[in-house]
Amino acid sequence: MFKIKHVLLLSFTIIVLTIAGCKSQFEKLRLSNDVKKKYAEALKLYNKKNYSKALILFEDLSQKYRGREEAEELNYYYALTLYKLRDYTTARYQFKTFADTYPTSKWAEECRYMSAYCYYLDSPKSSLDQENTYKAIDALQLFINFYPKSERAADASKYIGLLRAKLEDKAYANAKMYYELGGYDISNYKAAVVALKNAQVDYPDIKYAEEMDLLIVKSQFAYAKNSYEIRQEDRFNEAIAYADEFVEKYPESKLLPEAKGLRKDSEAGIANAKRILADYDKYRAQLEKEAKQGKDTTTTTIKTPNK
Repeated sequence: MFKIKHVLLLSFTIIVLTIAGCKSQFEKLRLSNDVKKKYAEALKLYNKKNYSKALILFEDLSQKYRGREEAEELNYYYALTLYKLRDYTTARYQFKTFADTYPTSKWAEECRYMSAYCYYLDSPKSSLDQENTYKAIDALQLFINFYPKSERAADASKYIGLLRAKLEDKAYANAKMYYELGGYDISNYKAAVVALKNAQVDYPDIKYAEEMDLLIVKSQFAYAKNSYEIRQEDRFNEAIAYADEFVEKYPESKLLPEAKGLRKDSEAGIANAKRILADYDKYRAQLEKEAKQGKDTTTTTIKTPNK
């Protein structure tokens, strides 16, 4: 039993020492000045998909190879290693730097494309800030401009389409948010109308066009309904105009009944506002008449309309 334990302990010790030896060999190479051996090992590690260790060597070599002929290939693999490790922010910078530094390189086209593609991969979901999305579109379009006949140009166009769709989602969500916040401040309904119109100017082929046009009607109707009666007629008339535009634009829409209903409610809103304002005018006229006759108007029971 003792012998078995001794053998197991010895085996474990050998394994630990072996691992430690391997690690020390890498560290020894990393700290050495043998750049050729270090570069060969970096490529070997890259091909074995040990990107973390390869990156350590590539980062060290990028300084030592600066200005040398071998720097071109080194910087190419350095950028690829960053990409493989999903450090897209640093990778896109390295890819762009490579393309700018070596414009005639056999890897220049690939690197300029990869720089743009890394922007695409770094584009956040539509609910977040879209600064990187705009930059990705610009970078991908720049690649197409540089290499219009490239096989990668088709992929670049595809990614631009996907990014624009994300921006459309963001624009629609922002405009809809104004509508949903209208209950807290009616000016948000007006802001929703403006945001919805602007989004359709920015994205003429937006996939939400029909829903957005109905939301314009709903927003304008809500804006009018929650306004003072003296302003309601003009605002309801705008809602009617938007509803008429919707009916003309989407005669077969499933949303047509809602648009027509909003138009009808807007007409009713105008009639109601006129009635309230007429009652108020009568009330004010009666007060003025009684005041001239010297009567006490504090007991008048005619109801004052909301303004």
